[in-house]
Amino acid sequence: MNLIDPEPFAPPVFSRRRETAKGLRSSLAAGLGMFPLGIAFGLLVVQAGLPWWLAPALSTAAFAGSLELLLVGMIVTATPLATIALTTLLVNFRHVFYSFSFPLHAVKHPFAKAYSMYAMIDEAYAVTAASNDRWNSWRLISMQMAFQSYWVLGGLAGVGISSGLPGRVEGLEFALCALFVTLTLDAARSREQLPSLLLGAVSFSTAVVLAPDGALFVGLLLFLALLVVRFALSRRPGASNA
Repeated sequence: MNLIDPEPFAPPVFSRRRETAKGLRSSLAAGLGMFPLGIAFGLLVVQAGLPWWLAPALSTAAFAGSLELLLVGMIVTATPLATIALTTLLVNFRHVFYSFSFPLHAVKHPFAKAYSMYAMIDEAYAVTAASNDRWNSWRLISMQMAFQSYWVLGGLAGVGISSGLPGRVEGLEFALCALFVTLTLDAARSREQLPSLLLGAVSFSTAVVLAPDGALFVGLLLFLALLVVRFALSRRPGASNA
């Protein structure tokens, strides 16, 4: 008599259609927030005097909402390419840490894996981090493609809406700031994140005083340096986890 149950050792059986549907459902909650922000992005592109096709072009080449909103202002002001490149690195550097726990190992096909790396945005990471389910390629890729669809279609909708407006919509320039304020308030709910919030405030305040013309860039550098110091101190023996 075989006392060993073979079931736990059997490979998981799943339906591609069912897993794709799960991925689409997983994207719905965050996607409903991405779409209106994409509309604001499309409106901002047109109101900044840039060609309409720049909205889908940026959403395809970069696909990073906060960075895209930031790039619009940098393009309008003819920011040097080196500054744009370094700012892009600093703004999106957090994605390096996402890869440590993102279920990228579930994707086997090289092209699908490359797309999953490219589309590893904040929302995709948040959904996978909050889920205890086992992810597979079909579910993960369908979720990420849905997120990009929400964003690109939102941007195109914003471009279309702008053509029917009689005048400018004031305050769209605040969209990026509003996004980060929302993220900051959400992070402030966790006591563990308060030190990072304080370090961010100190970094930006110092940058405004020392380099008012490049406060964002200098503030990002200072914040990154302080986060590295905080991490090093937290790894010391006997360090508090608070």
